[in-house]
Amino acid sequence: MQHSRQPALFIPHGGGPCFFMDDPRGIWRGMAAYLLSIAATLPARPRAILVVSGHWETEGFAFTGAERPALVYDYYNFPPHTYELRYDAPGDPALAARASALLRGAGLPATIDAERGLDHGVFIPLKVAFPDAAIPVVEMSVDLSLDPALHLVAGRALAPLRDEGVLIVGSGMSFHNMRGYGDPRFTAPSDAFDAWLTKAVEADAETRAAELGHWEDAPAARASHPREEHLIPLMVAAGTSDTPGQSDYREHVLETVISGFRFN
Repeated sequence: MQHSRQPALFIPHGGGPCFFMDDPRGIWRGMAAYLLSIAATLPARPRAILVVSGHWETEGFAFTGAERPALVYDYYNFPPHTYELRYDAPGDPALAARASALLRGAGLPATIDAERGLDHGVFIPLKVAFPDAAIPVVEMSVDLSLDPALHLVAGRALAPLRDEGVLIVGSGMSFHNMRGYGDPRFTAPSDAFDAWLTKAVEADAETRAAELGHWEDAPAARASHPREEHLIPLMVAAGTSDTPGQSDYREHVLETVISGFRFN
């Protein structure tokens, strides 16, 4: 069966269940609009969605293998109704097996976890972007090493999935310093890091890989990511493409710059 080639995306997933709470200041309105716009920009409805989440770290890579994945409410001290949110998308055990085989074929360790559910880095943005929950979803972990080069290699190994109708999504945040959100002192550093990151993403694939592989050398890198688990999903998305990426979304959120990227 022929499938339309899907892009790979790096999306911001917001703060906890932010899109499903009162937001009188409109802090998350622009990000929600971006997520909601994604489906209309795709060449066709994806056959399945593979989401790399910065909220699941394992030794080696892992994929959810349940036919009906549960939800992992891994956010804390939010209103009670946010723990009753549902996203009953089917899983795709065959995709989990295919993805893990592609990684093992590239010499990377990969396993399938039949018990793991979808964490909020997956179900919260997908509930905005694909609210009907009808497209099968598989979650992929990041490796505990948080080695950018390793995750770029993983992306290259997973690239064939895009031609099989699978939308690959890295879910994280382009800026993730909990102390920096809402602090105007972080506006300039986050802007500097975002400018560097955008230039790196939009470079040719070889230059992009070299730049992202040494992201810690970027301006305000550690001010933007004291720990890089929310940036690493970008490396997987970037690794799936051999052409320059593009900026898909950019906005000041809580005094910091947040971006999303697309790889065709």
